[in-house]
Parts: sequence; C-alpha cells; structure tokens
Amino acid sequence: MPTLADIATALGLPPPTGGQRHISGVNTLEAAGADEISFLSAESFLPQFRATRAAAVIVQRRVKLPQQSPTPVLPVDDADLAIARVLELFAPPVPHPPAGVDPTARVAQSAQLADDAAIGPNAVVGQRTRIGRGSHIHAGVIVGDDVVIGDHCQLFPNVVVRERITIGSRVIIHAGSVLGTDGFGYRWDGRQHVKIPQVGTVIIEDDVEIGSCVCIDRAKFGSTRVGRGTKIDNLVQIAHNVQIGSNCIVVGQAGLAGSVTLGERVMLGGQSAIRDHITLRDGAMVAACSGVAEDVAPQTQVSGLPALPHRQSLREQAALRRLPDLVAHVRRLQEELDKLKAK
Repeated sequence: MPTLADIATALGLPPPTGGQRHISGVNTLEAAGADEISFLSAESFLPQFRATRAAAVIVQRRVKLPQQSPTPVLPVDDADLAIARVLELFAPPVPHPPAGVDPTARVAQSAQLADDAAIGPNAVVGQRTRIGRGSHIHAGVIVGDDVVIGDHCQLFPNVVVRERITIGSRVIIHAGSVLGTDGFGYRWDGRQHVKIPQVGTVIIEDDVEIGSCVCIDRAKFGSTRVGRGTKIDNLVQIAHNVQIGSNCIVVGQAGLAGSVTLGERVMLGGQSAIRDHITLRDGAMVAACSGVAEDVAPQTQVSGLPALPHRQSLREQAALRRLPDLVAHVRRLQEELDKLKAK
C-alpha cells in the first residue's frame, strides 16, 4: 500500500506533511474515506472539497482554494492526468495466460512464437504467423495465416485477426474485436449486387489501443491503417482503406466509411459518422452525433448534421428553436394583412 509520500513522488512533488500515511485507494471527493486520496479539477467542485474526508486531494493549480483548509493538497498542472498516474499505483495486474502454449490451443507448425509469448486456452494461430516477445494471446483468440504481431501486445478473449494483417508492438485489442473482415464493397450489375474482392490488408501501428467489438475492415487493395498511439473506443466501425493518423481519438459508435483519411490528433465524438473519401486534417474535432460530409480543415471543430463549423452550427440550432414562435408571428402578420386588404 503506497504512502502519501509515494504518491507525491510519483507526481514530482515534495512529500507533504504526514507523508508516511498509507493510502488505500482513490475515490471521489464525496465518497473518499480518511485513508483515500481524491482530486479537484474545477472550482465548481469546491463545496465537495470543503466537505471531503479524504486524506489528501490532488488539486489543479488554477483552482482558487479557501485560504485555510484542513485537507492536505497536492498542487498539479493537470489534475486528471495526475490522477491517472496515481491510479497506476493501485491498478491490479491484468490477468494473462502464462508463457507458452496452452494444451487446448492450436498453433500451426509453421508459426513462429517468441519464447515468452503466451497462447491461451482454445486460441488458434495460423500458418506462418509470427508473434513477438511478451505478447499475450488470450483465450479463444483466432489469429489467421501470415499475420505479424509485434512485441508486448495483448489480444483479449475472442478477438479475431484475419489473414495477412500486421500489428505493431504494445498494441492492446479488447475482447470481441475483429480485424480484417472484407470491406463492404459491391457493384450492381443489373440483376444483383456483385461482391468486389477485398485483397488488401490492415496495418495497426505501435501503441494503439482498440476497444471491444470494434470492426476494422481490410482494404480493397493496399491497406487500412491505424496510426501510432491512436485510441479507439468500443463499437467503432472502420471501413476499407481508411487511413487514421497518429494519436487520434475515436469515441464509441463512431463510423468511418471507406477511404476516409484522418490526420494526426483528430478527435471523433461518439456516434459521429464520416462519409466516404472525406479528409479531416490534423487536430480536427467532430462533436458527438455529427455527420461529416465535407473535408474539415486543420484545428477546426465541427458539429451537427450535416456537420458545420461549431459556432455556426450552434447559431443555426438556436434559430431553429425560435422557429415555432416566428411561424406564429408570421401568421398573425398575414392575418392583419388580409384584414387590411379586405377593407
């Protein structure tokens, strides 16, 4: 169990008074007990701060605290980032299969596994597939033929990685996700929808994290690519030939149609939809439930359906809310005009 001094050291701060006090965990300001630590990132939570029983509180420096507070304070520039570092001190280790191949797993003879790679119960590893050092393939995972998986990856239960896919190092793929399904490509020939062969691949670069039940389709030709450091939430659809830059954030239930391109550090809100062949430049942000049908310039925030620059979208929504009153006002004016005409 870490002490308050251990936590301060992890945050690059000098030990506070009472630094030898043991801390059992992290909790909200309201719920924290006398042996727990909490955090404060905005002045709107000052009432909860005054009433907290926490052993100490990590506080954003810009927050103006009461002059006298009985609760020890750890001042930081970013309270949310600081609490993430503190949580690492309390996070239990993630269970994973032991190094080696479980007796119930099926590994092709031509597969190449690092000595400390772990293949869990009922997992399947295909022909000529290579799995790197310290990677863990959990129970029920299926890895197809000619797949490359780098070092220190985690593929959680029931992930499916289809054939000819490349995954970098330190990649996390959560339960139930599927990489390499055929892209959704068909052409009407006058009688039926003809399936277009999808012969490309999927490339996942280093340090990517993919949530549960994400579908990333293989390219028609070439590759569908997810850039280094990108984080993808649960239930996201990424279609064929999509190109996602580095350090992007894609929130749950977002959908990217074929050949969409995201630059670096692009953020897509939940349930946002991006039309095919659209490009979002570096630093673009799309609000939740927006539909993007045109390219988005760098560092631009868009929202709405169809998505517009955010401030313009807010103005239009405000105008729409006034529409019923405007309609009633026009009717009254029309009635008065009709009366004048009748005289």
